[in-house]
Amino acid sequence: MNGEQQRLRERQFVEQVGLLFEQLGGTRMDGRVRGWLLICDPPRQSAGELAEALMASKGSISTATRQLVQMGVVERLSLPGQRRDYFIIKRDGMDKLIYKRLAVMTEFRRLFEQGMELLRGKNPELRKRLEIIHGMYAFFEREMPALMERWERERNRLAASGREG
Repeated sequence: MNGEQQRLRERQFVEQVGLLFEQLGGTRMDGRVRGWLLICDPPRQSAGELAEALMASKGSISTATRQLVQMGVVERLSLPGQRRDYFIIKRDGMDKLIYKRLAVMTEFRRLFEQGMELLRGKNPELRKRLEIIHGMYAFFEREMPALMERWERERNRLAASGREG
């Protein structure tokens, strides 16, 4: 594959990541920045390098990187002797997002418990809707910690073999 074909495939990947994150409720630019930081070489990029690679304004890059840093997915690096900052995907950034989502699942489960309590003694069909969704959140709340432990062991195995996921 020649260099032009490689750049086209990289751009397609970045756009697909952007679209996926947009479908999940994020911004397309956040997804594009994530996508690029996952495949770029070197793995750390300045805001200017991100803007150039993604053909985006520095303002949109600034907004996206600030959001991603706040989410814990991207890390801002300052290098000795350089006046600009760099951005890099955090090794455990996606893990942290999953743990945050688990905390949200717990909140939803608790909220749905309150809803079921409100419907105690009322039409069982009304309560059934809440029981099912409550059951789903309770299931994930129970199962996710063990799944994350298994993932951490797998991630460590991959890191030790040089193929980190």
